[in-house]
Amino acid sequence: MPELPEVETTRRGIAPHMLGRRVKQLVLRRPDLRWPIPTEIAPAIQNEPVQDIRRRAKYLLIDFAPGSAVLHLGMSGSLRVLPGDTPVRTHDHVDFQLDDARVVRFNDPRRFGALLWQPAGTTHPLLDALGPEPLSDDFDGDWLYARSRGRKASVKTFLMDQATVVGVGNIYAAEALFAAGIAPLRAAGSISRARYEALAREVKRILAAAIQRGGTTLRDFISPDGSAGYFAQSLSVYGREGEHCVTCGRALKQARIGQRASVWCPHCQK
Repeated sequence: MPELPEVETTRRGIAPHMLGRRVKQLVLRRPDLRWPIPTEIAPAIQNEPVQDIRRRAKYLLIDFAPGSAVLHLGMSGSLRVLPGDTPVRTHDHVDFQLDDARVVRFNDPRRFGALLWQPAGTTHPLLDALGPEPLSDDFDGDWLYARSRGRKASVKTFLMDQATVVGVGNIYAAEALFAAGIAPLRAAGSISRARYEALAREVKRILAAAIQRGGTTLRDFISPDGSAGYFAQSLSVYGREGEHCVTCGRALKQARIGQRASVWCPHCQK
């Protein structure tokens, strides 16, 4: 699944091509993705200029005067900016046809993505209870420490909770916990403020680096310009079960945490 850096990479990729452009037509080749596509989107944005393109957690918000198209890439979705006469491929479900004869096309083989509508002045229910953005000043060690008190869930589950902080998925949670030296199975409430300060710093550093490098290479993710992300070459623990730790040389271990594979170094992470 594309994580926050991949979504941010997508936002930065499409923004120069969409900002200020009018959407001549929204083409929907099916009535639903993960959920039904609201019928009011197409007439609401027709001939409206794109005012802004934002990211909230893993959602992209394409802003128009009447409201925002809320797009989630799901497990395998991608956006491309293409000439308007580009042949439609299998799984090309949505086209934003622009006034410069180009299209922004959403392709989603697994159909776990979403296209929803947020009227101006409102917040979509899916965005209403989200925690702070990880790269914002609202997210720090004090925030993590205060929210973790009394929590018996594992620190990795706690970190991946979207009410704790948005957009820190399995890959980046594993990498940040390794960099901070924290074992992923530890109870969230057992970790000190100082260690949470280190964890918050590593989350920010690792996500910023991944965005700079274009996101993590996943089987299904390709950025808007057609190039795969390449942060994967820098991963220290994710997907490396049984390999040697890059720090101490001992074998990495793996366990299931919250139904997700988690790899860590039992020597370096306590």
